[in-house]
Amino acid sequence: MRQIFLDTETTGLYPDQGHRIIEVAAVELLHRRPTQQHFHHYVNPEREIDAGAQEVHGISLEFLQDKPLFAQIAESFLAFIQGAELIIHNAPFDVGFLNMELGKLGLGKLESYVSEITDTLKMAKEMRPGQRNNLDALCRHFGIDNSHRTLHGALLDAELLAEVYVAMTRGQESLLMELSMPEQHSTTSNQTVDRANILVYRASAEELHNHEQYLEGLKKAGAQSW
Repeated sequence: MRQIFLDTETTGLYPDQGHRIIEVAAVELLHRRPTQQHFHHYVNPEREIDAGAQEVHGISLEFLQDKPLFAQIAESFLAFIQGAELIIHNAPFDVGFLNMELGKLGLGKLESYVSEITDTLKMAKEMRPGQRNNLDALCRHFGIDNSHRTLHGALLDAELLAEVYVAMTRGQESLLMELSMPEQHSTTSNQTVDRANILVYRASAEELHNHEQYLEGLKKAGAQSW
């Protein structure tokens, strides 16, 4: 089971108002274990960054001037996520931006490249109704160290999200183990014996003589008991 944990940073909140992606990161887990494989790029948005957005992620337009355009990383990004389950916190936000960027390039929609998209914010709200369920709150709830998260960053947030998701779904591990365990058969059913590998030891003449004497002794003891 291949899962990709994804996060983006953007110039603002609304792709339909011309805002763009400035950072995208994707972290891979295989069978719920990190593979150390990830995709990460900063992106030149070719537009200004809203002041409010920059306060959140701390990424300046000056820093992005020499970074690639989204068009230059799109193919490698799609190759990395191809066929995986995509797991995102507040998925509609990131999916909306990615679909906008892919649409500009005539590459269709994100949904057509992955097996499914899972929204961990929706999962968290179902598990913890009425509580704060942002990434920081979930890290605190599950005891995950996020002390190094002073600003939002796509790669760090994707890595933290992977830890949060594993903690949120830990109860599934025993079920997955049960489903993957081979059937146990009794030792007497459906087994064949390789007779060629059975070793036969024959008794010596002395051992046979001693055995005969032992049997005679048993017969005498039995007669006397009557």
